[in-house]
Amino acid sequence: MRAGDDVGTVRSLEALHGAFVAGVASPESEVERAIGAHHEWGGGLQAYRAFDADGARTQAGNAQRRLESGQATPPLLGVPVSVKDLYGVEGFRTYAGSPKALPARWSREGWLVRRLRAQGAVVVGKTHTVEFAYGALGINPHWGTPRNPWDEKEHRIPGGSSSGAGVSLMEGSARVALGSDTGGSIRIPASMTGTVGLRTTTGRWPTDGVVPLSSTLDVVGALTGSVRDAAYLFGAVDPEWDDPEALLRYLVESGTEAGSRDGFRLAVPQAGIWGACDPGIAHVLEEGIRALEDAGWRRTQVGGGLVDEAEDVYLRQGLAGAEGRAFLENELPEWLELLHPLVGTRIHAAPGIESETYRRAREVREQLRGRVGSLFEGADLLALPSHTFTPPPVKELEDLERYATANAAALRPTCSASVLGLPAITLPVGRDPAGMPVGLQLVAPEGEDEVLLAGALEAEHVMGVTT
Repeated sequence: MRAGDDVGTVRSLEALHGAFVAGVASPESEVERAIGAHHEWGGGLQAYRAFDADGARTQAGNAQRRLESGQATPPLLGVPVSVKDLYGVEGFRTYAGSPKALPARWSREGWLVRRLRAQGAVVVGKTHTVEFAYGALGINPHWGTPRNPWDEKEHRIPGGSSSGAGVSLMEGSARVALGSDTGGSIRIPASMTGTVGLRTTTGRWPTDGVVPLSSTLDVVGALTGSVRDAAYLFGAVDPEWDDPEALLRYLVESGTEAGSRDGFRLAVPQAGIWGACDPGIAHVLEEGIRALEDAGWRRTQVGGGLVDEAEDVYLRQGLAGAEGRAFLENELPEWLELLHPLVGTRIHAAPGIESETYRRAREVREQLRGRVGSLFEGADLLALPSHTFTPPPVKELEDLERYATANAAALRPTCSASVLGLPAITLPVGRDPAGMPVGLQLVAPEGEDEVLLAGALEAEHVMGVTT
């Protein structure tokens, strides 16, 4: 079941922009369509902490007047956008998944929201997040957990921590869903909801205006309905491009050049995560990789030791937890007492920022980053799972021990790229035996975000948006 199957005839951001310019669609009609999609579901998917239909209509009217003024039409004008409730957004309080609104300074808009606002994008609401982004399953007992729209009967997890983001896309109430990614918080919910999630190279985009989890690992970004939309958004906001059409032309040409040299070179690391995949998911991923080979991609193997070591730094050496704990202790000490046990038990158990454990984790991370080149010898991209198990029902994860086990399992496929600072993207490649989406993760060298997008765009063309 795909919640957004009836979201309208204009699918891509590029086509939507063209429809606005041609006058066959308008920001006001597009926003009304988005509001209608949300109301049709009656909020039943629980994607949003706050949905502001009236505010969205006001923004759409402003975008409409801007369009009619005869000025140049920005690429994201009139695009409905949902925003993870870690971001500051004018007119909304920020809760960061906690039961109490944060101080007003955390509602100030930062770089990415300002970039979208400057182009006339329409913020329709703020989506749910795991409390202070410290969780990969998407569960939030304070506010309720968004429903994974692929199961109409069972309330399954949507993935986290950007838990409402992918659900808002599937609902049809947003074309772009802003999220943040520390250990996988964009890629995991994208994979589990059959959407596309891009993690840019660490440090490429500023993270100001967003409640932090890890100052070392956090990135800002978005989930979209397709790789082409991810590339369009990237081109619209990235300062090195500021022109999505120019970026798309470049990516298509890059793919063509790769094809002329016998295709992208895809390395499959022999990492432990492959053995952790449910057989049905591993089968779908293998079929996807074989489809790329049939299209001319060259498959190679590379040792997975570095991937396994980076996973260990994230899951067992407490880098993100230590920085998250320090942030709360220094900036929001009152909120430490409000943490639900699903989050609080792990935050309170995290090493201190002055501890030898934390110092060693940072040291090991830098050592691993110095060896990253070995992963890409003879390869343009790496292939990894995006998630490894069918999203379980929320009710099965109420026990703290079962939650912790599932949370670590959800982070395993994605956290290595985070630790190594690499850009990564997940795109849907099929469904598992339970009918739930399966995502393939592609990873590129540091700073090669465009190579990543070119490969993912070609992969999407080969495999189609299969969900």
